[in-house]
Amino acid sequence: MIRMMIAVLALAACAPAQQAKEEAPVSQAVPAPTPQDVIVRIGAEKNNQRVEVAVNQRFAIELVGVPTAGYIWAPAQMPAFVQRAGEASGNTSAAQSQPGFTGGNHWEVTMFVATAPGEGEIVMEQRRPWETNEPPTDVFRVTVAAR
Repeated sequence: MIRMMIAVLALAACAPAQQAKEEAPVSQAVPAPTPQDVIVRIGAEKNNQRVEVAVNQRFAIELVGVPTAGYIWAPAQMPAFVQRAGEASGNTSAAQSQPGFTGGNHWEVTMFVATAPGEGEIVMEQRRPWETNEPPTDVFRVTVAAR
């Protein structure tokens, strides 16, 4: 009888730890892989909004895409005072780093720099580059005001 009680207590003590392990999310969100020197980070929530940036300071547009299926974000329109200044990409969840994981959404980060003061719109389109006659699957717009 005492052995049975010890066994039951031991199992009960293990249950919360096992339950917590089972309830832990398989996929934890991973932030965009934007370099640390980028101060202004523009995400999807800024679609159709205005953002202020400093002249000669890099800023980034961070969007989630599906490059594994060929859909990538690329600038379709930029003001003359804005130049591309790099790009980065990476996983959106910790699960994507696990062996055997394939596909899924990925961060697509495009960096820019305003080379002079001005205000204008950056239009990003998501599409398969080889499907030239197809409309974009998604469009992101942001007005950039460089001071």
